[in-house]
Amino acid sequence: MIKPQLLGAMEALLFAAGEPVELSRIAGALEIPVHQAEEVIAALQQRMAEQNSGLEILRLDDSYQMTTRADHIGPIRKLAQMRRNTPLSGAAFEVLSVIAYNQPVTKSYVEQVRGVDCTGVIGSLCAKGLIEECGRLDLPGRPLLYGTTKHFLRCFSLNSLEELPPIPQPERDAQQEVTETKMEDFVTNE
Repeated sequence: MIKPQLLGAMEALLFAAGEPVELSRIAGALEIPVHQAEEVIAALQQRMAEQNSGLEILRLDDSYQMTTRADHIGPIRKLAQMRRNTPLSGAAFEVLSVIAYNQPVTKSYVEQVRGVDCTGVIGSLCAKGLIEECGRLDLPGRPLLYGTTKHFLRCFSLNSLEELPPIPQPERDAQQEVTETKMEDFVTNE
């Protein structure tokens, strides 16, 4: 008889992994022998089938992965399309602009430019395929770098990033030009 705690731990482990996990790694994580891990997976598969769960556990060579049951894929695709086809908000356009013109950039850079948290917007833009993780910065914490995708170029009818319109420069007033000219004279006269 398999303990309910072990079934729950196996279910949580496979769910959290999100990708195929080798049987030996599963056994190591649960601190049980490989043959027992295989028995627990079989019991979990049986329980999920009996409950007509929307999830199932697939075996892929010597690995296992929790996935959506095939007969539920239709509604999931519809949901993904609804999320993908929602129009971009003003905040999303701002974040997309900062990334497009300055890429690759970190989330903290975007937040510094905008002055607000951008976690949700960046997640949404990644889900829509307009931006993607494109590496890590070689600094403490190794923050992720973001850049635009080919999908971004297609959506905005661009062949390359060089076709982005130039950033408008604010008009400089006459007083600012006079001050800068005087500063240049001062620096060159020393």
